[in-house]
Amino acid sequence: MLDYPTLKILWWLLVGVLLIGFAVMDGHDMGVGTLLPFVGRGDDERRVVINTVGPHWDGNQVWFITGGGALFAAWPLVYATAFSGFYWAMLAVLWALFFRPVGFDYRSKIHNATWRATWDWGLFVGGAVPPLIFGVAFGNLLQGVPFQFDEFLVSRYTGSFWQLLNPFALLAGVVSSAMITMHGGTYLAHRTEGAIQARAAKAAVGATLVTVLAFVAAGLWLRLGGIEGYAITSAVDPGAAPDPMAKTVVRSAEAWWTNYQHQPLLWALPVLGVAGALLAAALVAARRTLAAFVASALAMAGIIGTAGAAMFPFVMPSSTLPAASLTVWDSVSSHLTLGLMFWATLIFMPLIVFYTGWAYRVMRGKVTVEHIRANRHTAY
Repeated sequence: MLDYPTLKILWWLLVGVLLIGFAVMDGHDMGVGTLLPFVGRGDDERRVVINTVGPHWDGNQVWFITGGGALFAAWPLVYATAFSGFYWAMLAVLWALFFRPVGFDYRSKIHNATWRATWDWGLFVGGAVPPLIFGVAFGNLLQGVPFQFDEFLVSRYTGSFWQLLNPFALLAGVVSSAMITMHGGTYLAHRTEGAIQARAAKAAVGATLVTVLAFVAAGLWLRLGGIEGYAITSAVDPGAAPDPMAKTVVRSAEAWWTNYQHQPLLWALPVLGVAGALLAAALVAARRTLAAFVASALAMAGIIGTAGAAMFPFVMPSSTLPAASLTVWDSVSSHLTLGLMFWATLIFMPLIVFYTGWAYRVMRGKVTVEHIRANRHTAY
């Protein structure tokens, strides 16, 4: 079995892969839902939009479920602390997600304009709200979350729900929301044609510009706006048993850039985020839609990777008591648990990727208004 420090690093990477996988796969579904009321004009066009993701959205949701399960099993202290501090925010995500299965299944069951318009806006809520909240959560992670531990290592959140809605976190929410909309627009442009494709491409280009501007603004805010990062100043034993209080942590405005200074190759991540997004906009405008979708996915990986690299080894910093911050080294499960999960992941993740690729290959091609009119009794 791999040694404990190696498994800790591997699970940090694997959780990052799951987050990126969720953003890329379920993200384009949510982006399409966000664009649904604006790209589709009339019932037939909206059914076209829905049918581009209808056969796949529930399978893509597996990435979200798997990410939550991996977080619970690999980083139990992070899971417990995050769902305590972000309780109402996570409930809002759950409530928004309720609209997706019901909307997809029932929207076209009744031929009534009011009924269908209501579920169209329900699908919009299910697609637009979760990315916004996830972005706000990441913005709070970068600033530090107000929590601490008692003598029994039970976490206690010392902030409020409204405290989460601070200006920097809202800017991070804009980055996340625009990024997902960009990705959904490129996917929709790839799966449609004519007027719908033109509107989707236009929306993707606009969302790309917002993504890039907000992403750069967030980086400058971290650099120049006085938001302090976190740095461990005591010796760290990577192989030690988890104990989040067995370290000393200081806050510094330069801490967010330490990893980039020590490993200059990490600058490739923000460059990928900006360049990938701009390339996606250029490609989708030129109707090279598949390449645009790939470029958009790479941009998302770069943006998410930029935040992860800046925070490492911190996973959930504490603004109330910096020494209680949760890191890669002290918030994980046991050596045995990480090892068993690692080998299970090596077996099952390729199967998920293979099945997903097969499903998209089988149901590839354009969805057209003519197809929808000729198949009035399709599920979506």
